[in-house]
Amino acid sequence: MNNVIKNLIERRSIRNFTNEQISKDDLNNIVKAGEYAPSGMGKQSPKMVVIQNKELIEKIANINAQIMGRDTNPFYGAPTLIIVFADKTVGTYIEDGSLVMGNLLNAAHSLGLGGCWIHRAKETFETPEGKELLKKWGIEENYVGIGNCIIGHINGEYPVAKPRKEDYIKFVE
Repeated sequence: MNNVIKNLIERRSIRNFTNEQISKDDLNNIVKAGEYAPSGMGKQSPKMVVIQNKELIEKIANINAQIMGRDTNPFYGAPTLIIVFADKTVGTYIEDGSLVMGNLLNAAHSLGLGGCWIHRAKETFETPEGKELLKKWGIEENYVGIGNCIIGHINGEYPVAKPRKEDYIKFVE
C-alpha cells in the first residue's frame, strides 16, 4: 500500500500527550503541509496562528472550556496549538479551513506525532478575550475560527480504528 494512503488510513485523534515540545523542524513541516492545502479557486482564505507558549495555550483552553461549561482542559495538555482561521467573505472559507486542518493532522501523524481537531475556535474568538487576542495578532475581523489543531508527542498506546460502518461507501454504475 502507498505510504500516503496508509498514513491517511491509520491516523487517529490523540488526546494524551507528553510534556515534550515538538521540534522546530517537525513544526515547520506540519505548517508547510497546512499552507499547501487546497482552497476554493486558489484564494487561500485560511490563516494559521501557531502557539507553543504554555501559558497562552492554557488561556485559550480556559476560554474554550468555559464555552463548553466544563473545567477540564479541552486541549489535553498538548504543547503545540495551531489555530486555523479563514476569511468569511470567501464562499469556501469553511471548506478551505477544514482542508488545512486535515493536512495539519495528517502531516503530524506522518512524523510520528499525535494531533486532534478541537472545536469551538469560532466561539472562542467571538469572546471579548478572543477578540483581544485576534487584534494583538493582527488578524482582521472578517476571519473566523475554523478549528484548533493540538499537536504533541503521544503518551501511551496508539488507538486502533473502530470498524467502518457497512454502508459507508456506495458504488453506483
